[in-house]
This record gives sequence, structure tokens and C-alpha cells, in this order.
Amino acid sequence: MKGGFLKQAKIRVIRSIRGVLRVVVRGLIVLGWPLYKVLFGVKKGINKSFNYRKAAIYLLLSSILVSLSIGGIFFYREILVDLPQVTKIDIPPAMSTKLLDRNERLLYKFYTGENRTWIPLSKIPQSLVWATIAIEDKDFYQHPGVSLKGVVQALIYDFKTHGDNGLRGGSTITQQLVKNVFLSQEKTWQRKMKEVLLAFLVEWKLDKNQILERYFNQVSYGGETYGVQEASLRYFGKNVWELTMAESAFLAGIPAAPTTYSPNGPNKDLAFARQRHVLDEMASSGFITPEKAEGLKKVPLNLREDATVMRYPHFVFYVKDYLVNRFQLTNLDRAGLTVVTSIDPIIQEEAQRIVKEEVDKIRYLRISNGAALVLDVRTGGILAMVGSKDYYATDIDGKYNVTTALRQPGSSIKPVNYLLALERGRTLISTIDDSPITYEIKGQKPYTPQNYNGKFMGTVTLRTALASSLNVPSVKLLAENGVENMARLGQSMGITSWNDSSRWGLSLALGSNEVKMVDLSQAYSIFANMGSKIEINPIEQIKDFNGKVLWQKNNEGQQLIAPVYAYLINSVLSDDNARAPIFGLNSKLNIDGKTVSVKTGTTNNLKDNWTIGWTPDYLVATWVGNNDSTPMSWVASGVTGASPIWNKIMTELLKNKADKPWVMPAGIVEKNICGRDEYFVMGTENNVACPVTPTGTPTPRP
Repeated sequence: MKGGFLKQAKIRVIRSIRGVLRVVVRGLIVLGWPLYKVLFGVKKGINKSFNYRKAAIYLLLSSILVSLSIGGIFFYREILVDLPQVTKIDIPPAMSTKLLDRNERLLYKFYTGENRTWIPLSKIPQSLVWATIAIEDKDFYQHPGVSLKGVVQALIYDFKTHGDNGLRGGSTITQQLVKNVFLSQEKTWQRKMKEVLLAFLVEWKLDKNQILERYFNQVSYGGETYGVQEASLRYFGKNVWELTMAESAFLAGIPAAPTTYSPNGPNKDLAFARQRHVLDEMASSGFITPEKAEGLKKVPLNLREDATVMRYPHFVFYVKDYLVNRFQLTNLDRAGLTVVTSIDPIIQEEAQRIVKEEVDKIRYLRISNGAALVLDVRTGGILAMVGSKDYYATDIDGKYNVTTALRQPGSSIKPVNYLLALERGRTLISTIDDSPITYEIKGQKPYTPQNYNGKFMGTVTLRTALASSLNVPSVKLLAENGVENMARLGQSMGITSWNDSSRWGLSLALGSNEVKMVDLSQAYSIFANMGSKIEINPIEQIKDFNGKVLWQKNNEGQQLIAPVYAYLINSVLSDDNARAPIFGLNSKLNIDGKTVSVKTGTTNNLKDNWTIGWTPDYLVATWVGNNDSTPMSWVASGVTGASPIWNKIMTELLKNKADKPWVMPAGIVEKNICGRDEYFVMGTENNVACPVTPTGTPTPRP
């Protein structure tokens, strides 16, 4: 019933005014004719005797009706015609969106103009309620929205001062709420009349506690700080429910004049004087004793310096873009969401330290920057994102986020090519010639791939070719597989930048086409998950301003490639013996006592150097180079550059954890063929023809 009334309140008032106006007009017509006869009848001979008493009565009544008519029209035009709908009191105000780490500690808040977090009245301490009522509206629980006593006191004050110190409003808490929600801050009688009318209507719609809750969450506490929760965090660095009584009294004094009473403004002493006045008012209202008030005045307040800090800026802005693109959340600065992310502050801090220290060590190699990305491959969560050696660096553009930038992957792209070969029927014991070759392509310069060390190893198995990252066999393999087939496979695995088919060529096998670190990590996390693609997702949970869960992460994946092929790739890239011909044994690609698959990559022009490796739990991708693609002087994969960064981060992740070897899936067989033990997809082991030397003996394993 109350809600129905409120929805029609404005309409009813307007209709009432119109009804009054109709009565006034009819009254004027009824009175007008007799008055005319009385006043002008004698002159025209209609009325021979002039009745002054009757004329006076008619004139008085007509004047009243005319005044009512004019006043009603004026009141309607000035007050009622644009009176806001009181039902809008239920529309949530603009609220900040908070990004939290996985432990629910704040990373950053997005807001424009008003930094506000909604807090239910049940979480606001009673001491703050008492202090606010004492200083703002002692009769809050007695009046119907407007306090006649307060209005009279304000009028007396304004009359005495002639408004020299500004008009004093005498506003109740309800009126202040109305002013903040519906009206401007201008001091005019029209706005005051609207405020009074709306205050009555709000009191009709809401109970006192609902009004208090909205007041505490709506009013300004200085600058961009709105609502008691953000005020408490800003001034004391704690949640509102953790405030002491002395701190509550301090906050309660601010809304009356936020600029004047803000402790971060030029009048800090006034803020403390205001707190003492609030305590006196609490005592005079009976909320506390005078002795208690005097004691609280002596309690020191530990005010927090006014500062806005963003933790892990590269990650914060990545998440912001992710929220916009994935959930179409374009109004983050007003949505009032709480977003729990996957970032692990311990892993993030350690990764940041390692990247910076290692980049500083190799500056002599003309390397100015480094980056790292750490994933929880089981959930797709980003545990660490180090977009550069230092977001605030001045010697480079520290804001440049390498993890989301397009860079050439070099040889780190090769597992995609070898996966395709296995899916097309090749085995790890299949051989390929590591020998010189030139490709004549119409309309292009002849293409002659070279190995990283400038040498050739002759006939090698696919296991050795991949593990040792030989370039020539990789290009020959792509010629067999088909460039378009590799590009399509890479796209399905998560590489979003291979859309221009005009740029595809055999050099795709050596990483000539740019990728993003996040995309390459997405692709290789599929190997870590034994063929299941779990989307990279930095969000764990999204809640609205009332704490209702709007979205929760689902870790279900899509089986993109068969587990048997993922197992074969993992087997090769965790084989320290197979990569020994190029990298040597126990290089930086080896984690002692742990089974880790890893691939490096360096572009021919020495502009990008990568290492990316994974276990069943984690994936770590690292990079070094220069933002502007200036070539490095020299980098030896597995020794310098990205690999030491990768080794240190992965070692920290696996420290004190049991080794997790790759679990052999159904459909894999291990068999000794051609004098060597090898893994095969069941059935392919019977199709192997052993390569022989001129003497007819099997070729030994490289």
C-alpha cells in the first residue's frame, strides 16, 4: 500500500493542485457577478443602494481566491513540475569496483568522481550511529522527516547573521539524504521546498534504519570519498566495523562540511576541533557520559596518509580489459563489483624480484627488459604477471606489457609443428635429415633455413630434432605438414594473432609470425593438461555490491588434442638427454629432481629470447629483449637470457613439492625399436622401418 502511494504521490499532488485551481476559478465566477453588481450597479442604476459591507466581503473573498490561484500556479511551476520521483531512492548510487588478489586483499579500485562501497547498517558500529545522530539530527527517531525545531533555529540564525556566513539549513538526516540523492547543492528556497516535500515522502516509504543505511552510504566524507566504508579506509586504513568510538566521532563530524573538516585539507586543526564538538554533543544527548567524552578527547588518532596505490599495475589493467571484453563491463567505475582475481601475491612478488635482478645482470648484453607469466594450468588462473622489469621504470617504457604484446616466438613455437606431425602419423623415432636445403618460392627470395649453431647433424629422429630445437628439420617438417594446417592448429590452441594468411610461410616453423605470451602460454597449457584446453582466466569470482555472487569460475576444459600426443610432446621436452647435443646436460632448462617440459626460442635477429616450461601444476613463460626490438648482442638459450629467469621461478614453485612425472595415458606403448626404447601411439610402433648404416646395423640414437 505504501509503495503504491509513493508511485502515485506526485500525480496525486498535481491533480490536487489542479482541483484547487478549478475550485478557485469557479469561485471567482460565482463571486465575480455579485461583486460587479455591488461595485458598479449604482453607476448603472441597477442597484440604487450601495452595500459597502457586502462589497468588502466579496472583495476579500475574491482576493483570497485570486491569491490562491496565483500561488497554486506558482507553486506548481516552481516546485511540483520537476519534482523527482521518490521511488528513485532505491536506485543504487555509483559505486567503486574493487579488484582483489586471491587472498581477497585489495589490488585497486576503479571509480569516477565518487569512491564508494556499500555497507549494510548491521556492519556500521553503534558508536558511529550515535555520533552522527548527536551532531546531525538529535530528533531523528521522533520527527516525520522535517524537524520544525531545527527549521526555526535555522531561521533565527539566518535572521541574526543576515546570511553573512551562508544560509543555515536546519536539515534533518532525511533531508540530507534527499539532497544527496535527488537535488543539487544550491541554496534556494525552491530547492528547500522540494527537499521538505521529498523528505516527507521518503519517511513514508522507508523506515528509520533504511534511511540511516542510505545516508551512511551516500554522503560525502571529503573529496572523492563517499560513504563511511571508504571514509574509514581512507582516514584510518581499516574497515568501518573496526572503528573505535573516538574514530567514529571523528568521521561523524566530516559530512557537515567535508572540505573544511577533512584532515587532509589545509584546516587539519578544525577536523580535530569538530571531533571534540561531536563528543560533547554525544554526551549532551545521553549517548555517553561527560567523563567518557573527556576521556575520548585525549585518545590519539592514527590518521592514514592520503595515498592511492595500485598493486601489480600490468595485471590490474589486463584484468580491466578482460572484464570489458569477456563480460562487456564497460561501467566498472560505477558498477560496485567485487572481483576476486587469481593473482598470488607471494608468487607475483618473487617473480618480479627475479625478473628485475636477472635483467640487471645481463644489461651488458644490450638487454633492457624482461617479463614473466605464471599459470595454474589446472584452473587457467594467472598466478603472476610481470609485464616488464618495473612498471615505473624510466630508462625504458615500463608500462609496456610484454605478456600481452606481439613478439616473435622464435623456436619456442616448434611444439605446435611437431604435434601436427604426430597427429599426421609420424612417430618420435621417425627420422628427418638435418642437412642444407633451399626453397624456391615463386615471387619470393630463395629461403635457406639455418640451425642456431650453424652446423648440421645429419639424419636425426623427431625426438632429437625437437628437443635440440634444430631449425632445418623443423622447416622440412612444416613443408610436409602444410603451413595452413599448422596455422589452423595454432589458432585452435589459443594463438589469436595468426589471422593474416598472406603472412604465412615456411618461416612460421621458426617463429616469424608474432604471438602474445598469454596466447603461447594458453597453447602450451594444453600439453600440461594432457590435451585439455582450459581457458586462461584471471577471475575467480565476481560479486555485486550486496555480496551476491554473480559469476564463479568453472575449471572445466575442452579435450582439444588426444592425451597420447600431449604425452609424447611432454616426454620429448622433459628429456635432458635428447636436448644434450645442443644445450648440454644439466643446463638451465633442467630442474634437479623434477620432471619439467620446457622449450626455448630465440629469433634469428636476436630481438626476442624466450623460455617456456610446464608441469602438471604450473606453467612459466619468460622473455628478455628490448621493447623497441633493438637486437641483443648475444644470448645463448639454456645458459643466458630468459632461461635463468625461468629456472629460478620454476625452482621456487616446485621447492618442497614432490616430483610429478607425466602419467602415461591409455593408448601409449613403450617398445624397444631399432635398439632404443621409445613411446608410441598404440599401433604406430608396427610401422617403423629402422634406418640402417652402410654396414646394415641400426643407426644408434643421437
